[in-house]
Amino acid sequence: MADEESAISTEPDGEIRCGYVALLGAPNVGKSTLLNRLVGAKVSIVTPKVQTTRNRVLGIAVTSGDQIVYVDTPGIFTPQKRLDRAMVAAAWGGAADADVVVVLADAKRGLDADSGRIVAGLAKAGRRALLALNKIDLVRRETLLQLSERFNKEGAFEETFMISALGGDGVDTLLEAIRARLPAGPWLFPEDQLTDMPQRLMAAEVTREKAFLQLHQELPYAIDVETDSWSEQDNGEVRVEQTVYVRRDSQKAIVLGKGGSRIKAIGSAARADLEEMFGHKLHLFLHVKVRENWPENRAHYRERGLDFDA
Repeated sequence: MADEESAISTEPDGEIRCGYVALLGAPNVGKSTLLNRLVGAKVSIVTPKVQTTRNRVLGIAVTSGDQIVYVDTPGIFTPQKRLDRAMVAAAWGGAADADVVVVLADAKRGLDADSGRIVAGLAKAGRRALLALNKIDLVRRETLLQLSERFNKEGAFEETFMISALGGDGVDTLLEAIRARLPAGPWLFPEDQLTDMPQRLMAAEVTREKAFLQLHQELPYAIDVETDSWSEQDNGEVRVEQTVYVRRDSQKAIVLGKGGSRIKAIGSAARADLEEMFGHKLHLFLHVKVRENWPENRAHYRERGLDFDA
């Protein structure tokens, strides 16, 4: 017992802290990249496309004896369809339940309409947050200072941090500010747990990421991926079967590629990531099917913790 206690470095007052930290922001500002850096492992998929994150993703990290539960939320934007509304509702729900809110903004993009909507929403709710201006390596310092002043006019932020989620600049300073605001309390998850996402859903998300990266602009948001089966073999290897859903037959042909070349490339990239994440050999089998109204499937929302009726 003495060895276990000495392995945990606590604050000077002897308290261990644990809390939820919501990462909030417009689409494609780098929330998932920041989450993966803070956790030290890949728990959220990352692509150049906006609105890649569709559901709430928890990333769990232990830093100097404190357990921090990061909540990567979907990007906040003006919702047009049911899936959009569910994603935005999930993002605001994550912020409402968090002990600390970090608003991430793309410094190159500036204070656009989506970021302005987030700032106004925080002010309306009377919620204070930390502001992290991301991608600072792409913007001149004087521009950053002007942007910080514009964001802070609304009075929604306690402190402002200049960071690069991709390169790591400034992230440690932001992390210390987060830790200082955590409530005292015991850990909520085991020490070796990195996320609360089930393996089947994690695997589906990785394959969706690889599909996004392979398809580029051809099928922006017309696909979804579900894990149909996950079976562990006697030799320790795992067999996984997944279905990639599209909305039209013409899209199915695009995903398959000539002679099945594209779906093979998607599967190969996904399998490599999954083997590294789960630490064992994995056999991945992908099928492509047409499901015209998958965004209207209530089970799709329930599995991902989204409100179908938002």
